[in-house]
Amino acid sequence: MLGIYQGFKGIANKAAKAAFWLRNSRICGNLRQEKNLNKRSIAMILRGIDFGDVWGASGVQGFFGEGYWFHKLPFLWPDFTGMTFVSKTATLFPRKGNMSLNKYYRPKKFFPSCVKVKFFKGLMLNSVGLSNPGIDALLEEGIWQKRKEPFIISVASVEDSQEKRLEELRAIVRAIKIYKKQFLAPFGLQINLSCPNTGHAPQELIGESEKVLDIAKALDVPLIPKYSIASAPIRAIMELNDNVFCDAICVSNTLPFGWRGLDWKKVWGSDISSLADLGGGGLSGKELCPLVCQWIRDLKRIGFRKPINGGGGIFSSDDVVRYLDAGAASIFLGSVATLRPWKVKGIIKYANNLQWN
Repeated sequence: MLGIYQGFKGIANKAAKAAFWLRNSRICGNLRQEKNLNKRSIAMILRGIDFGDVWGASGVQGFFGEGYWFHKLPFLWPDFTGMTFVSKTATLFPRKGNMSLNKYYRPKKFFPSCVKVKFFKGLMLNSVGLSNPGIDALLEEGIWQKRKEPFIISVASVEDSQEKRLEELRAIVRAIKIYKKQFLAPFGLQINLSCPNTGHAPQELIGESEKVLDIAKALDVPLIPKYSIASAPIRAIMELNDNVFCDAICVSNTLPFGWRGLDWKKVWGSDISSLADLGGGGLSGKELCPLVCQWIRDLKRIGFRKPINGGGGIFSSDDVVRYLDAGAASIFLGSVATLRPWKVKGIIKYANNLQWN
């Protein structure tokens, strides 16, 4: 009997050790994927510039990295150390949008009416509408030019026809080019082709990708078009595979309220948007993670080779691993900085210690 007992005890111990190992490998994002802490991931080195494994969502730190008032709250402020700065999106001309800005280009109101939050669900709905002072005003501040680490400038064209949007982009590129020699650090250009709050049919913007890249190439910096899974068919994105001016893509922007891929009554509590009077708005937060990861997985499965900066719904190290396993080359963080700001530091540190695709 003693022998049988010892045999079962040995099996139990081995099973416990195996369970412990599996649990920890899951938590750590699979031990096989961890990298030497002294070795940088090369997945997001674009044209010789290392943009890092973790980016900010466009605007998560404002236009210049200044952040927002709630980022200063004691014990709650997010620590963005180790994250690549991505500016809030700029257009050619000043755009009022739905969020009034003060003279420092920050929101006038502490709680803008164009943003709705479901804190415990980890969800946000916004219809900011790309409020910004215009690219010239931002460049004239001279703040981007003084940055010392690689970063990303986010821009968008919002005119009401393709011809006008392309001309708007040409003017944006010319404006940045005038100031380019003043920049201390290298930068890339993220071109927003997916904002749901500008009044355009997103499918029109997707079709403009090739022309947009052909215009933006004049800036001679890494180009990263940004899409939403709600409006970017993977077959259409595949066409960028052989475009030499597309250095990477970024996905996903927010999901427009009412998008057929979500049960809105279950997710938001109603089929009617809380921002219906402002066009419905776009959803960000936890619900996006599995959807964006599946989109990336499907795109990689059919042979997409460009690096993918993936984001949406990243609230934990497990979410980081989901993006890594899906095939992302890096991640970006957005709503977590508002809804779970105390988690930001740990997520960045964790993601920077993984070997990305």
